[in-house]
Amino acid sequence: MRTLDIALHGPDHISALVNITNRYPFTIQLRQGRYVVDGKSILGVCSLEPSKPIILEAYSDHCDTLLDELQELAL
Repeated sequence: MRTLDIALHGPDHISALVNITNRYPFTIQLRQGRYVVDGKSILGVCSLEPSKPIILEAYSDHCDTLLDELQELAL
């Protein structure tokens, strides 16, 4: 498992995140406090509070390409 702290600043970032994560076959979750949502679900991602820290968890050892694509959202 690999993690990345991200920030979502508006609908463009949410859309970009979901479009990127849906291209990968492994499980991707977003964690915010005690809440965990599917990182591939637009509704799940929209339910998070954008002003609070979000941790992306990718359940794969081969996710370097994903993490490179998400660098614009990294904290």
